[in-house]
Amino acid sequence: MFKGTYTALVTPFNRDGSVDYGCLRALIDRQAAAGITGVCPVGTTGESPTLTYEEHGEVIRKSVEFSAGRMQIVAGSGANCTREAVDLTRRAIDAGADATLQIAPYYNKPSPEGLYRHFSEVAELGLPVLLYNAPGRTSRDIPVAVVQRLAEHPMIRGIKEAAGDVARVNQIRAALGDRIDILSGDDPLTLPMMAAGALGVVSVASNVVPADLVQMVNLALTNDYEAARKIHERLMPLFVDLFIEVNPVPVKAAMAMMGTLTEVYRLPLCEMTAEHRDKLRATLAALNLI
Repeated sequence: MFKGTYTALVTPFNRDGSVDYGCLRALIDRQAAAGITGVCPVGTTGESPTLTYEEHGEVIRKSVEFSAGRMQIVAGSGANCTREAVDLTRRAIDAGADATLQIAPYYNKPSPEGLYRHFSEVAELGLPVLLYNAPGRTSRDIPVAVVQRLAEHPMIRGIKEAAGDVARVNQIRAALGDRIDILSGDDPLTLPMMAAGALGVVSVASNVVPADLVQMVNLALTNDYEAARKIHERLMPLFVDLFIEVNPVPVKAAMAMMGTLTEVYRLPLCEMTAEHRDKLRATLAALNLI
């Protein structure tokens, strides 16, 4: 189910702060032209915390419409309240999403049993679930033992690993083998994680260089790690600089420099510092992206 290159899609805004659906269509067309496997709208990279429920559902619906079957739509519909996650996932189902990306509940830090029940309730809706382990964002890891229990549910198909730990891939594979698909959630760790058994990536960098990420992942999937490593090494400065400030500020700044969107955020996110902007611009120039 989850194999290849997925883009954690940004949400473009107009100058007045409203969602720019015309730009969203253009971004999805660009992803399709690059051969991307799927996009994940309204995740953290899509500034989901600042979107209203209505906007959240509409961005998913428009993503499905604009993709026109050319890629998977893995809708971000997680929450730290199970009822909200269920409601958002129902909206994703109604919009025609292919799967749901489910973050571990943040701030309230549920127990392993609470995590199990939370994800299980979402899975009962019948939409394939990609778990999302990002303890740096949530302050709560999804224990491997919980992943093992959850994988018994037929709708829980994969996990996005963004804990910054390649060993997690080894641990999950030791516990589950091929019974759950693993995707990297960190661009710099994509190649190491794939060498350990991951099947691809949910990438921030593919907003900027989708074709390069597709090529790198496809090479790794065919065990051509020497060629994949060359792409990985060339793009590493970009991978690093896209997190020079909190995501998605640098990636939207980079895309604005490239002319693919208007650089607008919703508070509390705001523009990068001048020093970081200069560094990012130099990296883009070195890669001939601007």
